[in-house]
Amino acid sequence: MAEMKLEKAMRRLEDIVEELEKGELDIDKSLEIFEEGVKMSRLCSKKLNEAEAKIEKLTRNEKGELITELFPVDKEEDGERE
Repeated sequence: MAEMKLEKAMRRLEDIVEELEKGELDIDKSLEIFEEGVKMSRLCSKKLNEAEAKIEKLTRNEKGELITELFPVDKEEDGERE
């Protein structure tokens, strides 16, 4: 199965939150979709961290010329601690 896109994962996570907030599900179903929600949350975090790592910032060097630099990424927050 191909990896889910960020937007689809976020929509599913929102649906899961709505279902859980209603409080109408039995405990087994609640736990099942809660676990799915955790997976969607981790996927969203991973996708956002990947996007952040690709962002470049535009700065000026000592000569006043515009240059691009990769956006710094904190390795502890990149979602790969699993």
